[in-house]
Amino acid sequence: MSISDLSDTETPVVAATVDGCVDFKGRPVYRASSGGWRSARFIIGVEMAERFAYYGIQSNLVTYLTGPLGQSTATAAENVNLWLAIGLGGHKPCVQAFGADQFDGKDPLESKLKSSFFNWWYFGLCTAALFSILILSYIQDNLNWSLGFGIPCISMAFAFIVFLLGSKTYRCSIKGNERSPFLRIGKVFVVAVRNGRRATPPALVHEVEAEEAHEKLPHESSEQFKFLNKALLASEGSKKYGKVCIISEVEEAKAFLRLVPIWITSLVYGIVYAQFSTFFTKQGATMDRRVASFFEIPAASLQSFIALSIVLTIPVYDSVFVPKARAFTGKPAGITMLQRIGTGMFLYVLSMVIAALVEMKRLKTAEEYGLIDKPNVTIPMSVCWLIPQYVVAGVSEAFAMVGLQEFFYDQVPTELRSIGLSLYLGILGVGSFLSSFLISVIEKATGGDGHESWFADNLNKAHLDYFYWLLAGLTAAGLISFWIFAKSYIYNKPS
Repeated sequence: MSISDLSDTETPVVAATVDGCVDFKGRPVYRASSGGWRSARFIIGVEMAERFAYYGIQSNLVTYLTGPLGQSTATAAENVNLWLAIGLGGHKPCVQAFGADQFDGKDPLESKLKSSFFNWWYFGLCTAALFSILILSYIQDNLNWSLGFGIPCISMAFAFIVFLLGSKTYRCSIKGNERSPFLRIGKVFVVAVRNGRRATPPALVHEVEAEEAHEKLPHESSEQFKFLNKALLASEGSKKYGKVCIISEVEEAKAFLRLVPIWITSLVYGIVYAQFSTFFTKQGATMDRRVASFFEIPAASLQSFIALSIVLTIPVYDSVFVPKARAFTGKPAGITMLQRIGTGMFLYVLSMVIAALVEMKRLKTAEEYGLIDKPNVTIPMSVCWLIPQYVVAGVSEAFAMVGLQEFFYDQVPTELRSIGLSLYLGILGVGSFLSSFLISVIEKATGGDGHESWFADNLNKAHLDYFYWLLAGLTAAGLISFWIFAKSYIYNKPS
C-alpha cells in the first residue's frame, strides 16, 4: 500500500460518531472530521521533530564525550548507553499509542490502515533522523558544539507547536467503568495460586463458559498455561477473592504472560542496537573519511546509512512485499508480526558478523602500515568499508523495530497499549543498560595486568572485533530462543 492510498476520503462513513472516543474537550467525535490519517499526520510530525532533536544529540555524543570532555572510549560508550536508556522513556510510548488510537479498530478499513501507520511512523522518524545526522553532526564537528546541541532544543519547541495544531482532530479514548487491567490480571494470578491444590478444570468447561459469554477462544489457548485455569474456580477461604474469574480475564492474563519470553529474548536486540552510536562511530573516526580533497565527512554521519536504508526499505515493504505476501499467505499484513521480528533479528546477526570482519581488516591494515602505536594517524582504509554493516542494520530495523512496535501495541489489553509500547521501548532501554554493564565487565576482565582491553582508547590496540563476534553469538542465541517461543505463541487477536 503506497502512501497515496492512505487518503481519508476513501474511508467509508460507518457511523456519525466514533464509539468510545471524544475530542479534547470531551465531546463526541465525528468520523468524517476526526482521526485516521487526518490526525496521524500531526502525530507523525511531532515524532519527526522529536527524533530530529534526539538523533542530533545521540548520534555524535560519543565524539563529544571522548573529545571536549576527555572521557575514555569505554566510559563514553557506557554513558551514551545509559543516556539512550533514559531518553526513550518519556513521551514516546504515549504518543505512539495515541497515534495508533486514531484508527478505529472496529472499522475494517481503518483497522487495515493501522498496520500501515506503524510502517509510515517509522519511515517518518527515520527520515528525520537521516537529516539530523547529516546536518547536525557536521555542525558539531566543524562549527560549534553549542549550536549543534541548541538546534535540537528548537526542534522540540517546534514539535510542541505541531502537536497543538492537530488538537481539534484528535480522538481521545474513553476509559470505561471496568476495573483496571492490572487488577483484573493480578486477580487471576492470586486466585490461581489460592486454588493451587485443586484440580484444573477440563477444557470443556472453558468452551461452555466461552460459548455462554459469546466468546470465541482457540482451543490451544485453553491448554496453554493451564495452571491459570484454576482461577475459574471459586477461591476457598477468602471473601475478597471468592468470586470466580471469568474466562476473558483468564485469557487476558495468559496473553500478558505469553509476552514475557518474547520480551526477554528480544533484549539481545537492544544490546546490539546500542553499538551503532558508540563503537561504530569510533571505528569510522580512525579511517579515511575524505569524500574529496577538501571535504571530510563526520564519523557520526555514517549512521545516516541506517536511516537511509530504512527510508528505502519501508515503502518497498509496505507497497510491494506486503501485497504479494498477503496474496500468498492470506494474512492482512503479509507475514505475522513475530515472523517480521525474527527476520530482523537474523539480519542483526549478519550485521555483527560483517562488523567483526571489517574490524579485523582495519586492524590488519593498521599493522601493515605500522600504525599500531599511532592512534591519531588516519588508517589508509576507506570509511566506505563500514557502509555494509550500517545498511544491513537499517534493513534489520525496518523489519524488527516496526514489528516490535506493532506486536507490543496489538497484543496487550486495549487499556494497556501505552504500557505495551513501553515494553517495546524497554527492550531498547534495558538493552542499553545491559550493553553498558557488558562493556564494564569486559573492560575490567580484559584490561588487567598491563594488557590493553578490548575497548582501549587506542583502537588500533583494542579488539572491537572480539566484541562484535561476541554480540553476533549472543544475537544468534537470542534468535534461536525467540524462534522456540514464537513457534508456540498464540495471538490473542486475529492476525
